[in-house]
Amino acid sequence: MDSIVRVATPDDAAACAAIYAPFVADSAATFETRPPDAREMTRRIERFFGRETWLVLESHGTVVGFAYAKPFADRPTFRWTLETNVYVATEHQRVGGGRALYEALLTRLARRGYHRVVASIVLPNDPAIALHEAVGFQRAGSFEKIGWKLGAWRDAVMFQRDLVADDGLAPGNRTADAELQGLLTPEPLEVTRTPLLRPHPAEDQVAYFGD
Repeated sequence: MDSIVRVATPDDAAACAAIYAPFVADSAATFETRPPDAREMTRRIERFFGRETWLVLESHGTVVGFAYAKPFADRPTFRWTLETNVYVATEHQRVGGGRALYEALLTRLARRGYHRVVASIVLPNDPAIALHEAVGFQRAGSFEKIGWKLGAWRDAVMFQRDLVADDGLAPGNRTADAELQGLLTPEPLEVTRTPLLRPHPAEDQVAYFGD
C-alpha cells in the first residue's frame, strides 16, 4: 500500500466525513446515530489542529482513513488518559492502514507524556479486536447491552494500553520529550456549557465530542 500517515488539517474534513458516514449509518461500530457533515467534521479537526492527535492515512493523494485521541473523561485525575478511535474506508481495509495510523498516533501520544489509552469496541467486530491486539492493547473489561442501535442492544469490550513504563514517577514529573518539559503541570478543571472542555496535561484545552 503506497500511503503516508500525516497530521490532519481542516481541509481533510470532507474526506473524513465521507469515510465515517457508513460506520454511523450502517453499523454499530460507533454509537453516533447521525453522520456528521463536512462542517461538523471541520469543527472537530480544528479542535485538535496542531496537536498531532488527529491523523489521516493518505493513499495516492486521497485520504482513506483517520485516527484520533480524545479526552477519556472530564475529571482532572483522568487527564493523562485518552480514548482512541480509528476508521479506514472499507475498500482500503485489511492492508495495514489501520495499524499504520495507530502506531503513528500512539508514538505521538507517548512523546507528549500521556500515560494510557483506552478503546471501546462494539461487538461483534473481530477486525477491530485483532487490530487493537496487534498494536499492544489488552482487554480490560466488557459491558453487556450498553447501547441500542439498529434495532438491537449492543455489547462492548474495553481495551487499554500503556504508553509509557510505570516508573513510579508522578505523571506531572514525567515527559518523554525534552521539548515538552513543563507541559505536564496540572491545570484546574474548567467547564463551560457549550462546548464542554476537558483539561489536557500537555495541551491547551480540547473540546469533547462524541465518537
